[in-house]
Amino acid sequence: MRQRSALTRQSFQLLTLGLAVGMPLSVMAQDRLVSQLSPTASLPFELRQVASRYPVTLYGQKGCEGCDAGRQYLQQRGIPFNEKLVNDGDGEALERATGSKQLPALMIGKEVLRGFSSSQWSSYLDAAGYPKQSRLPPNYAAPGPTPLALEPAVAPTPPAVAPPPPAVAAPPAPSGIRF
Repeated sequence: MRQRSALTRQSFQLLTLGLAVGMPLSVMAQDRLVSQLSPTASLPFELRQVASRYPVTLYGQKGCEGCDAGRQYLQQRGIPFNEKLVNDGDGEALERATGSKQLPALMIGKEVLRGFSSSQWSSYLDAAGYPKQSRLPPNYAAPGPTPLALEPAVAPTPPAVAPPPPAVAAPPAPSGIRF
């Protein structure tokens, strides 16, 4: 989150600096900067409000028919969503995120739907306030899927620990004193 905030501040500073010195920005550069400021910045107001209150995340896997059908349904309906790609070995991370290992899983706000059912997904999206028909702008580019779990970091090798120095024999105690 801090990295995104830094990127947002940096993008905003570049945008305002460029505009302040009269540096013309191409429309593409402006769109890129605005999309970095907020992934939902280019959405219509009503859709932006709903997406900020009830963000939609699809958990899916390549080659999964239900995942493909769910993705297609969300795209047809014009729902802005993030996609988490579940790879082999991500079962525990999926279970932590959704409470199950079943795919596809759809998270609308904090509500999790397991398996693809267009009628169930539709009723939950309707209840959240998403429009029944797409209101995405023509130039809207959905973010690509991101891996659910990051690749496991290679554990650093611990530094070699030197053996402790040999114990020094304590001098003999004076007579009559015991330790």
